[in-house]
This record gives sequence, C-alpha cells and structure tokens, in this order.
Amino acid sequence: MKKLLIVALAMSLAGAALFAKPVELVYTMTAVPTDAHAGAMRVFKETVERVSGGEIKVLAYDSASLFKQEQEVSAVRSGQADMTATAAPWLTDGSPWLSMFTAGYMFKSYDHMTKVMNGEIGKAAFERVAKEQGIRPLGAQYLGTRQINLVKDMPVKTPADLKGVKLRMPNSESWLFLGTALGANPTPVSFSELYMALQTKTVDGQDNPLPSDKNAKFYEVTKSITITNHIVDSVWPAINEAKWQSLTAQQKAWVMEGVKAGIKYCDETNLKAEAELVEFFKGAGLKIYYADIDAFSSHVLKQYLDSKFAKTWDMDLFKKVQAAAK
Repeated sequence: MKKLLIVALAMSLAGAALFAKPVELVYTMTAVPTDAHAGAMRVFKETVERVSGGEIKVLAYDSASLFKQEQEVSAVRSGQADMTATAAPWLTDGSPWLSMFTAGYMFKSYDHMTKVMNGEIGKAAFERVAKEQGIRPLGAQYLGTRQINLVKDMPVKTPADLKGVKLRMPNSESWLFLGTALGANPTPVSFSELYMALQTKTVDGQDNPLPSDKNAKFYEVTKSITITNHIVDSVWPAINEAKWQSLTAQQKAWVMEGVKAGIKYCDETNLKAEAELVEFFKGAGLKIYYADIDAFSSHVLKQYLDSKFAKTWDMDLFKKVQAAAK
C-alpha cells in the first residue's frame, strides 16, 4: 500500500511538472536583427529553451519594438521586461562608480576586456550592481571597438580635430562626457533615430564599432571613418534581480548556459567582421583614416581622471583592471 502511495505521488508530481506553465523571460533590446548581439539573443533563446526542455520560454524582441534604448534599464528594473542588453553607461546613474568602465581607453584590447568583464573582476562588479539597482548583468559580449564615423570626408588625427563637431552620443551623462573627452560637441540622439540624423546632417557624425556601422547601414549616409579605438565596447545581458532570485539553481544554470553561448556567438561574429570591414567600407566609397592613438589615449584618460566621474571610482579596482592588461 505504501509503495502504491509513493508511486501515485511521484506520478502526480511528474504530471504537475509536465503541465506546469513555463517560466517566461521577456528579453528586449534596441539592436537590429543583423547586429551580433541581437543574434546572441536568439542563440540565448534557442539554448535556454533547449537545455531546459521548454521549462523556460524566452520571448525575444529586437529593434526597440517594446522599449526605446533610453527606457530599457528602467523597464527591466521595474519588471515590465525581464532582460535587456545594457552596458555601463546606462547603469551609472544608480552606480556612479561604474563610470570607470565607460572611460575611453580603459581597455587596451578585446582580450583585456573579456578577461576583466567575464572574470572575477566583472563577477564582483555585476554582483554589486545587482545589490544597488535591482538589475543583474550576467556577462559581457564583445560589441566591437568604437571608431569615429563622419558625414564629411574628414581625417581625425587628434582630439583637436573634433572641435565643434556635433558627434551623436546616446543620451546619458556618461556617454555625453565621452563625447566631450574626445574633443567633440556631443549631441544626444537615440540609436533608432540615428540614420535619419546622419542623413539630414542633424549631427556631423557618430561613434560605433564597425559591425554596427555596417548593420545599421550608416555607410550609406557618411563619407569617412577614423580608427581611434577609443572604446573596446561590450554589451551586458542583464536580468531583473527579483526574477533572477525567483529562479531555481537549475534554472539559473540553464540561463547562464544560454548567456555563455550568446557571448561565444557575439564575440566570434564581431571579431570576424572587424577583420573584414575596413575593406568593405573602402569598397562602399568611404575614406579610412587612422588617428594618433597615443594622443587620443593620453588626452581622453586625463579628461576622465580630472573629472567628477573619477571621484566615484574605486582606484584599487582601477589598478586591478589596468594590471590585467599585462
């Protein structure tokens, strides 16, 4: 009798699990479908749904179809969405010390960035953000290295060459400061409105990694790119902290498996693209110039270290990040 009861209970639990409603994760981002991090979101969805056996369902939305770029973090923080692709500049209002990771020339290379952000330093930083803001970054995908892209055919050798240039930046304080540190006149424009702003010359240019320039077709409305390497850029898949804590240990492991698969896809895609895109842009009629990197690096880092942003930095953490480049 006892064995029959145990078997019946086990069957009941199995049946309940079979018909239990899947955990849903609403994942929103601004990126267009051809962007590598939009592809990484699809890889995340496919991986998580596969390894969880359908226990987790990911509802993926790209192209700012749910929220504009400026709304994404607050949407996830409030629980209107569960996940987004964000980055340090969008999180500095709630965690001012994160402005360290927005500084120009903070990272020297892709290897330096991923070693830091997907290692112990990044893990500790993400844990702190989760406690301070209720949104938890889960890793760092390589977005590419940001370069200057102008409407005019104009070489940029030093920051002085950007004086008076209306350079589009995302609308956050830390992004706008980067534009100033580069020597330009930063002008806030949402990414989804940027193509038109370049086409109508509302702005003189913008800065993005080469893969983003291609995927958003900015080369159709611009005439030159200067290689400045001023930001080794990353995008962080992030989740609402309450949602994260509501997941079981197994569900968290499945989510992290998806995050790692997305990182691999995004990084490999963007590294391959960057190796090929200079020739693509030349073929599209753009002129390619190369900045004096030392002149930019020394100027930009000094602007940050002399700014109010540096007053919030953990200088021990700053030294650890710099040491990791060696």
